[in-house]
Amino acid sequence: MSTASQVATHVPAADPAHPAVGAATSLLDAYAPGDRFLATPGRTLLARGAARPVPHDERPLDDRVKATLAEAEAAGQAAPVVIGAIPFDHGAPAALDVPAALRVAPPLASDPLIALPVGAPGAADWAIRPVPGPEVYGAGVASAVERMWRGEFSKVVLARTLELTSPDPLDLPTMLQRLARRDPLGYTFALPTGAGRTLIGASPELLVSRQGQQVVANPLAGSTPRSTDLAEDVRRAAALLESAKDLHEHAVVVDAVHQALAPHCTELTVPARPTLIRTATMWHLSTTVTGTLASPDTSALALACALHPTPAVCGTPTTTARQVIAETEPFDRGFFTGVVGWGNAHGDGEWVVTIRCAEAEQRTLRLYAGAGIVAASGPEAETAETAAKFRTFLSALGAEL
Repeated sequence: MSTASQVATHVPAADPAHPAVGAATSLLDAYAPGDRFLATPGRTLLARGAARPVPHDERPLDDRVKATLAEAEAAGQAAPVVIGAIPFDHGAPAALDVPAALRVAPPLASDPLIALPVGAPGAADWAIRPVPGPEVYGAGVASAVERMWRGEFSKVVLARTLELTSPDPLDLPTMLQRLARRDPLGYTFALPTGAGRTLIGASPELLVSRQGQQVVANPLAGSTPRSTDLAEDVRRAAALLESAKDLHEHAVVVDAVHQALAPHCTELTVPARPTLIRTATMWHLSTTVTGTLASPDTSALALACALHPTPAVCGTPTTTARQVIAETEPFDRGFFTGVVGWGNAHGDGEWVVTIRCAEAEQRTLRLYAGAGIVAASGPEAETAETAAKFRTFLSALGAEL
């Protein structure tokens, strides 16, 4: 019997002493454009076939998802699961579907075959255009800092993009392979978001998960680029743990997560100080918040909607930060800094902050990266931070800034 199942609502964590060889990487290898692929530290999912879309109307998103899952069950689908992406703007249409066929396997990190190298990306003559340019982005940071010193708001997350154009069609399966194998402990995804469009990336940040009554959130805020020199890499990590600017930025986000989850939980555990997590390119301050759900009717998606957007991707106060973003960023974020994930009819699920990502369409990729701006921020440092975050995706392409 295959380790990967056709439909499952829960996959237990793999036993590290008895890893399922090839179960997870077989799903990664099977991905084709148009499929829905999502790998988390708990499971690997591949969905394909005719889908039942979640409609866009005036009802709350969680209600629409519950109704769509109920319709799928009534039509005879066993244990349906919704999977997809939610945009930064709550009012914009989501790209969520209940797929007809879903294969589930243990996490990629438990599969020994994930350590095998993937082929180098084919040589591509990428045309790269920054939007906005680094100087314009830096000026936006300086303007936001000046407004913070005047007391208008306390934090805003400002993003910039890179538009990459290739003379050849995009090779999404190879990009996904390289992203997944570079950070198998993260959250890797490739999800259709419209006709001919795919959201693809590898996020380090769990917004919220729910399994039964147990709730977990893992806000990240405060970061520094990694170094290829071991001693310098360790020095940067240690400095991040002591950075007053980054610790303040992180504390704002953790407090917002605490306040959003508290009404839904009978108890919450919030560590007093953050720890560190690393990706291939960045160090991040990290706090794991755990809690016990008060009502079984509160789904993981409902919790995600209550949390999103956190100050880690928007700012504080939220309304003012949204306005500053709209005034400063010369593009529509779309699904960047939104949410990707899955959920089932029991309310369990995992929802992830959509960062370290790109939107792909035909021969074009739009990469996104943002930085949290506080009163102690400087334009050069924040521009350098976004450049470092771009490297997660650029490395999957064999491209350089």
